[in-house]
Amino acid sequence: MYYSGRSRPTLSVLRLLATFALLGAVGLLAFQLVRYSRFRALLPPGTTIGGVPVGGLDRQAAAERLNEVFNQPIELHYGDAVIHMSPAVVGFELDIDTMMAAVEQARTRTSFWKGFWDFLWGRVPPPPKVPLVAHYSESRLRAYLKDEIAARYDQPPIPPQPVVGTVKFQPGQPGLTLDIDQAIPLIERALFSPTQRVVALPLHRVNPPRPSFQNLKVLLQQTAKVEGFDGIMGLYLLDLQTGEEIYFVTDNGREVPIPPDVAFTAASTIKIPIMVSVFRRIDGTNPPGEVNRWLEEMIDKSGNDPSDWLIENVIDRDRGPLEVTQDMRTLGLQNTFLAGYFYAGAPLLAVYRTPANQRTDISTDPDPYNQTTPAEMGTLLADIYQCANDGGGALIAAFPGEITQAECRRMIDLLSRNKIAVLLEASVPEGTRVAHKHGWVTGPDGAIHLISDAGIVYTPGGNYILSIYLYRKQELLWDYGSNLLADLGEAVYNYYNPPAK
Repeated sequence: MYYSGRSRPTLSVLRLLATFALLGAVGLLAFQLVRYSRFRALLPPGTTIGGVPVGGLDRQAAAERLNEVFNQPIELHYGDAVIHMSPAVVGFELDIDTMMAAVEQARTRTSFWKGFWDFLWGRVPPPPKVPLVAHYSESRLRAYLKDEIAARYDQPPIPPQPVVGTVKFQPGQPGLTLDIDQAIPLIERALFSPTQRVVALPLHRVNPPRPSFQNLKVLLQQTAKVEGFDGIMGLYLLDLQTGEEIYFVTDNGREVPIPPDVAFTAASTIKIPIMVSVFRRIDGTNPPGEVNRWLEEMIDKSGNDPSDWLIENVIDRDRGPLEVTQDMRTLGLQNTFLAGYFYAGAPLLAVYRTPANQRTDISTDPDPYNQTTPAEMGTLLADIYQCANDGGGALIAAFPGEITQAECRRMIDLLSRNKIAVLLEASVPEGTRVAHKHGWVTGPDGAIHLISDAGIVYTPGGNYILSIYLYRKQELLWDYGSNLLADLGEAVYNYYNPPAK
């Protein structure tokens, strides 16, 4: 076969072209590998860490961006006040290494060469979305809220204040307090958010407290002074919610020491002990018609004849008054007694010497037939109240099986029907329930020397026992004495029910 010598140059050119093509391909591959290596040195496009876009950044730049975003202050709003809290204050720190490792782990799920192939063809895998990894100190946050926020911005409530020269109170001022427990998760959420970094701090409105009992005591004593009372006043107040008490006796405005207590003529308030003794001796809340009628007459109309009838026919015909006294002794009331009947000329059945009537430094010239003290009459009413409310207390304990809860409720019902529109009733708004018994004493000179009222007062702001006895050796004018007692009662009512702001 014959070969032409011209074919060899053609073959060489082809080989040369193939070599250049191969070299070009290798060069292009190397170039793309370099590009891909640079691409892999950066975080994949679309990558987010904790919601912050960091795609296309290297590790250091991504860390700087994260620190820039999450170290911005948290804006705290306490009402109208704005406080900027640095995350560093509560020990907030980003865990950069863990988050970057999570990005790298997401990327290594695709092999190098597969990733390179996708890179060449422009196929972009789903970008990693890494949650924020950080920590802070809850104890430091709690301390910050307590010492830096609450201590500076909390507003304590101000109780109502007495209006000088009156029996009224100025409205109190409500307070504001930071709810730290509710604030912590809100602030934590803001610390871990790249955008929602404003927190309206949860606040509690605190209603004004009542003034102290000591302030009320001062107001009551000042009221008597302002109104010029120069006699002997005994006042007992019992808070039926808390058990707190106020008890004082003043002589011409000067407080006298107790104990021992000071004896007052019980007058018609002694009918409360008589009522208790009657219910001890009858069965059930619906006594026989005649007994029930005389009970209503004794309490509602303050009749003396009904009292004598009940003592003779229900308690004891011969020793009725003394049995009432013994019942009071059983209840621990040593200064309360009934020593005879009410009818004119009734004999004195016993002479009672008590701690209260044996004092020599102060005397109200108490009637030897019936005596009590404001505290003991108030205590007896409290016993009736407790018995009626929960079926317990001194009455049930002293007379088991003889006095029941239903009977105590009937006693309060009877006392609530005593409507006279003056004294304690005049101290409260119309419609307020007042279960009370009043009394006054006219001396041989025909003048009033003692006015008293003792009752249970039911109010929206709390229930209380109030027992007040006013004595004056000279005449105690009815209008003056009854108005003073009503003013004292109004001061107590206003204490429990101050005006709203």
